[in-house]
Formats: sequence, C-alpha cells, structure tokens
Amino acid sequence: MLPAVADLAPTLTASGVSAADGRAAARAIGNSLGATAGDIRLAFTLDHDGDAIRLASLTATRTDGSGVKLTPQTGGGFAMTSLAADLRRQTRFVRGELDGESFYSSAVAAGVSDVLIGPFVNAFRYDFDMQREVARGDVFEAGFEQRVTADGEAVGRPVLVYASLATAGKSRALYRYRAPGDAEEEWFDSGGRSSRKSLMRTPVEAARISSGFGMRGHPILGFVKMHKGTDFAAPTGTPIYAAGDAVVTFAGPKGPNGNFVRLHHANGWDTLYLHMNRIAAGLMPGVKVAQGRQIGEVGTTGRSTGPHLHYEIHIDGQPVDPMSIEVGGSRTLSGAALKQFRALRDRVDVARVATPT
Repeated sequence: MLPAVADLAPTLTASGVSAADGRAAARAIGNSLGATAGDIRLAFTLDHDGDAIRLASLTATRTDGSGVKLTPQTGGGFAMTSLAADLRRQTRFVRGELDGESFYSSAVAAGVSDVLIGPFVNAFRYDFDMQREVARGDVFEAGFEQRVTADGEAVGRPVLVYASLATAGKSRALYRYRAPGDAEEEWFDSGGRSSRKSLMRTPVEAARISSGFGMRGHPILGFVKMHKGTDFAAPTGTPIYAAGDAVVTFAGPKGPNGNFVRLHHANGWDTLYLHMNRIAAGLMPGVKVAQGRQIGEVGTTGRSTGPHLHYEIHIDGQPVDPMSIEVGGSRTLSGAALKQFRALRDRVDVARVATPT
C-alpha cells in the first residue's frame, strides 16, 4: 500500500526494476489516477532476463477498486487497461445498552463509529432529551450503510439509515428516507410519520437544565422574580440552533439579555435566545432561517452568572414553559411516497432480522 503516486517509482526501483521503467510506469499510473493523495494498492510481477529485471505486469488501485493495469508492449512502453470501481453497499446493525456514563461512551463500546453518534442523537432530537430522559440499561440500535470493496474493506463514511431507542418511559424506531420533491432526508417511524416537529425540544446540544420556568430567587438581583424561560448550561462556544423555521426579528446586544436573537415562526410563536457569546454571521432582521441552522454560540453576556442559553417560547405574546408545551407538527407520508417508504423500511427490517444479536 502506497500513500501517493509519487511513491510508485522509488518502490519499483527498490525492487530491482530499472529507473527508466519505474519512471515510465509512474507516469502512466499518474496520468490515470492523478496526483491526488490517497492510499494506492500496488501489485506487480517481475520477469528476470539474465541479470536484468523487467516489469511483467502492474496493477494500481484506489481503495474503491478503481485504477489501472499496465502490461509492457513490444518495443517499449506500457498498454493500459482501466479498472472500474468495484463497490457494493452493506447494511450493518449495532445494538447496545447505555452504560450510565454517556451515550457517546456506550455507543463507542458497542461498536458504533463515532461519525454516526451525532446523526443518531440528532434523529431523536424531537423525541428524547438525551441528557435527561435516558438512563443505564436503556437499549439502542443503529443501522448504517457502508460502501465496501469486493474484499469487504470499508470505503468512505458510513451513513445512518435506522435508529431505535427504548427507555423505561418510551421507545422509538426511526428510518431515514427522502420523499420525492424533498430537499433532504428526514426520519420517519414505521407508519411513515415524520419525527420532525414544528419546534425542537432543546435548541442546544449536550446541555443540562440549570434553571426551569417559573418563580425563582434571582441569582444576581437577589429577589423572587418570574423566570420566563429555561436555562441550558453548556460550555462557552457550544452551538445554538434555530428551534424551527423562522424569520429573524432581532439579532444583536440588548442590555441584560446580552447578545440576543428573537425568531418569529409561521404559527405565530416567537422563540428567544439570550446571553450568546456570539451571534452567527449574517443573522439580521428579515433573514429566514431553517430549523436546525446554527444561529449562535452559548456565552455569558449581559446579566449572567455563567455560560448558558436562556431560551423562551412566547405564544400570543406571553411566555410559556418550553419544556411542557406540545410542539406538534408532524406530517405523515401518503400515496406513492408512502409506498416507496414502506419498501425501504421492509429492506431495512429484513437486514435487521438477518443480523446476529
């Protein structure tokens, strides 16, 4: 295995091939594979003609199986045969239990690739609070597609296609699917109902609730005061996301609120995000944002005792408890899209049954 085309000629000459043949082979391979860095699988055979060593054949391939085969021509030079990529898709499943430390450590211990952990957590962002609603012994399962070579070697990043989570209080199983006409994929339950809600339950990842909605003793002012939102404590710089599709109505510093963003949603609700360390570039009144777009970072600007997001939801101009309202808004597939989804779901389920537990 070579790290780059430039290493080909030295490798051949070290094996006894003449410098001229080594350079000629390297030029031919470089013209076919290009100079882009990346592992190259090299296989060659040599002929011995007295004391001379000649290249009888050479195959150079990328990790996906694409490449070129060289054979020497009478009179000098090489004939080239292009090799097409030889990849297939495998669907694999990993099951495990939460260890009581974190979902990340549990997933890695079970064999889930770390690049899948973010998408898994994201799949359940409307159904579970991964910081507060999961516990030791809860069961999870991740199904992912991976491109592999004929030898079974993984190529590229895996893609999560199935996610399930069962806790003491509830369980969900979701399938990744993009309906005709949609710009991106969504997660759907087995009946074709989208997991996507009009608002995300929590607009910041890996945060703990440090203060809930309701009357409390103010930590700075010292008297009992209505706390109109929920505080999520998280390290400075933690991303903050738009809870739903919306239009920005305010973005900037605002007294005790610190760096502050207010979004207006199509159902008439408003969401408010206070004490940001930084507001995302380009965010200003009138700008449309999609659900899940990063709008800023956790900070401690304004009247604040430490890094956190103060998050409010206003309905008809009045603040409500963000953690208790029904955020609703799911759609259910129908017609041709539902038929297509069911076929995908069935393929995934057949692969799940075939996977040893």
